[in-house]
Amino acid sequence: MGGEKVQPTPETTPVRPEDEKLGLFANLAYGIQHILTMYGGIVAVPLIVGQAAGLSPADIGLLVTASLFAGGVATILQTIGLPFFGCQLPLVQGVAFAGVATMITISGNGGIQAVFGAVIAASLIGLLITPIFARVTKFFPPLVAGIVITTIGLTLMPVAGRWAMGGNSRAEDFGSTSNILLAGVTLAIVLLLSKVGNATISRLSILLALVAGTAIAWAAGMTDFSQVGNGPVVALPDIFHFGWPTFGTAAILSMFIVILVTLVETSADIFAVGEIVGTKVDSRRLGDGLRADMLSSMLAPVVGSFTQSAFAQNVGLVAVTGVKSRYVVATGGAILVCLGLLPIMGRVVATIPMPVLGGAGIVLFGTVTASGIRTLAKVNYQGNMNLIIVATSIGFGTLPIMLPEFYHHFPTWVQTIFHSGISSSALMAILLNLMFNYFTAGNSEQPSVFGAAAERVIRYTDLSQLRDGDYYLDGKMFDADGKEIALLPAGGH
Repeated sequence: MGGEKVQPTPETTPVRPEDEKLGLFANLAYGIQHILTMYGGIVAVPLIVGQAAGLSPADIGLLVTASLFAGGVATILQTIGLPFFGCQLPLVQGVAFAGVATMITISGNGGIQAVFGAVIAASLIGLLITPIFARVTKFFPPLVAGIVITTIGLTLMPVAGRWAMGGNSRAEDFGSTSNILLAGVTLAIVLLLSKVGNATISRLSILLALVAGTAIAWAAGMTDFSQVGNGPVVALPDIFHFGWPTFGTAAILSMFIVILVTLVETSADIFAVGEIVGTKVDSRRLGDGLRADMLSSMLAPVVGSFTQSAFAQNVGLVAVTGVKSRYVVATGGAILVCLGLLPIMGRVVATIPMPVLGGAGIVLFGTVTASGIRTLAKVNYQGNMNLIIVATSIGFGTLPIMLPEFYHHFPTWVQTIFHSGISSSALMAILLNLMFNYFTAGNSEQPSVFGAAAERVIRYTDLSQLRDGDYYLDGKMFDADGKEIALLPAGGH
């Protein structure tokens, strides 16, 4: 009897939170919510790069459709996974913002074909070096992860602000009272629906607020559905529509720097969503996620898209809704694929005004910051230099957020790496954590003012009222004989 092995049963087998299956309707509802949250971001990059490359409106439309399709395939690969590919976490994938400036520069020298060639070659190199990145998990303790998660939220807040103002800084109504009021109304709807006692309504608060905000915008004449019927209903991806990619050494090296930044940011997002979901992320899982990122980025140009990366705003949505199932996000990936095959559906979603997205984004992106602060609250700050690590890293990451032109006079590769607040804070946090917590040789036994700062203070006047034998127990004060001492409330006399 003592030697018998107990066979695990479905009840005793541990189930990861991300493996929860909610059913078809819930998957569709929450999946749509994920797509609506990131739709504006995923179409922004092809619009910007296409216009910079001088493409026609029809070709820019193909870039947008291709980006939706590629993002959907990448999301399914990341969430469902294949052997050695996919972290199996609720991460939405899409066109990465990190490479916009670099791709515009490359397109100006060699056209859109040079951009696609650089993306393919640099992503292949990135795929080959993922084993190195997969071993950095021990350098991402809660200290580093909390710094990065907090900075992700701070980095996204200006995006929410621009969306709330209208999205297009060249538009006459950018920053108008009507745009900001619409964003404010959407924000209010999110908060009110979140307060509703019904769990389903509360979890769908973002989606319902987007629908309600769009309806209000339509009634106020701030959105137009007339263009929904223009264009084809179904359109299959066109393989190498823009011609065969070209490969230039300088373009590939420039894009490889973007790939390095993407690897850092994706690592941060994987750790962030793992922390939010409450599941283990080891080096193997991180490596699978990074390989999925690089494979998706390498194949995306075949259909006319660019580098793929996790969308940080959807990490915030996981935190807001509490829906941790990866199958929800996989369903969202399938919806993205459908949008890529059915342009008319994409045109419907495109009618959501930017201020509506901005109102919802304030909650989503703020939640990412709050999640980072919650992680940092678990860090020990006594007798070490963790406080200065947090202060320096977040300050370093905030610089390019507050002053985007901060690195404009530096070489392009410096701008590419440090223009992102996320990569700036991540690199600084990793380096300082190594300096102070791993390579401890030379560390002073007496912490600096940052490490020695007291976390609690007691007024001397209060201390002078104590007598020998007084003690505090279960919220009450007693003297040496066990007699309770009256405690005055704060501000009492």
